[in-house]
Amino acid sequence: MALLDAPAPPTESDEGRPDPAPPGANRVLALSTFAFTLLFAAWLMFGVLGVPIRDELGLSDVQLSWLSAVAILNGSIWRLPAGIAADRWGGRVVFTFFLLTTAVFSYLVAQVHSYGTLLVLAFLVGLAGNAFTAGVAWNSAWFPRERQGFALGLFGAGNVGASVTKFLGPAVIGATAGGTYLGFVDGGWRLVPVIYAVLLAVTAVALWLLVPRHDRSPGRGRSIREQLVPLREVRVWRFSSYYVAVFGAYVALAAWLPKYYVDTFGVSLTTGALLTATFIFPASLLRPVGGALSDRIGARRVMYWTFGVMLAATALLMMPNGHIVVEVSGNNGTADVLPFAMSLELFVVTVFVLGCAMGIGKAAVYKHIPEYFPRDVGAVGGLVGMLGGLGGFLLPPLFAYATSWTGLPSATFFVLFVLTAVCFAWMHRTVLALLQHESPELSDHFEHPHLPGRRLGRRAHFDPAGAAGTTMEANR
Repeated sequence: MALLDAPAPPTESDEGRPDPAPPGANRVLALSTFAFTLLFAAWLMFGVLGVPIRDELGLSDVQLSWLSAVAILNGSIWRLPAGIAADRWGGRVVFTFFLLTTAVFSYLVAQVHSYGTLLVLAFLVGLAGNAFTAGVAWNSAWFPRERQGFALGLFGAGNVGASVTKFLGPAVIGATAGGTYLGFVDGGWRLVPVIYAVLLAVTAVALWLLVPRHDRSPGRGRSIREQLVPLREVRVWRFSSYYVAVFGAYVALAAWLPKYYVDTFGVSLTTGALLTATFIFPASLLRPVGGALSDRIGARRVMYWTFGVMLAATALLMMPNGHIVVEVSGNNGTADVLPFAMSLELFVVTVFVLGCAMGIGKAAVYKHIPEYFPRDVGAVGGLVGMLGGLGGFLLPPLFAYATSWTGLPSATFFVLFVLTAVCFAWMHRTVLALLQHESPELSDHFEHPHLPGRRLGRRAHFDPAGAAGTTMEANR
């Protein structure tokens, strides 16, 4: 494996006027974003439906937690095949498949009366989460390099679907409980998955008819083995670790925060869900901003800011309420020093800032992929998305264990602090290794780094914190 590797070679248009997006690209982006928003809402709907389901079926909290867990798991494990499929056959086919199958499984959720059947259907509904990597591959194929960051960020803003059920679900449940609609659909929580089923089916038809019939499929004609070759590169796994921190942690907190608010601050579940939305919205809607910034100033520089803000926010959030007790010599007394208490207001604002950083960072991670793997966005983006989604599945148990071991609810954010610190350290170590290789004559010039730089010619302008498309990157 080579130590250094250049990003994708520039096209002729990179040296002149940027290529415009081809006809139909904006329709692909608009319809795929709307479809992904619906799919994401269906994927995470058990976070809100769980409470009335628990009350009706008499479930324990452990049984209830598995409904969301299995949906998140199945929404992660097929992301690599979904990305490859979109590269080979086009996103039009793959997205229509996800919309129709999720519509069927969502409708069946409304008909169940046993926990076992519900658990199976929750797992099957989770298939919706895999549409993300299909959409990334699809939109990457339709947009030129200089617009891919914004396009992928806008598509990824469909994560806001996580808030759709939190806002609409309680209102629908409360307004329709006890009623029957169309002669066979019960009201209450059972009406919500039926509404999703109808919307998903209608969207599938609209997408199939309105997006270009002649789809773009850069992986067509290539063998699966050839498409998987880039996954051998360490760089791909490094990008995956970044995505665990910015997306896996986002999914985990979206499910964990309502309970955290209730248990730690004593608010109602409805209030906890609304406060959680103040985290979900910026973590979703700022993805286009993150993509545009990555297009403009470089994805790696954006990642430096992302991890820096996340480290500062989680460092504050992981501080436990309390004070240090100091033995005072001479009078056998004690003194309380350094008192600290996290108010609800401070917590909400800090979590909001954390959500902003995650939203921008999610787009920056995916900006790297088409830069370095323009023909393999499906496979590489699929692996990155799969591992990020699995992080969302594994982090809540880590939160629970950390809280149990320490007795501190704030240990949740200690877990995130450590995860972010590891990713930041790996990224920075890679940048330093790249700088050392590109300009070894600078390695001992700590006091006057600019003096020998004048002899470097082109290398003197190397920016290790800049775009993913800099001259060269260490493949480590």
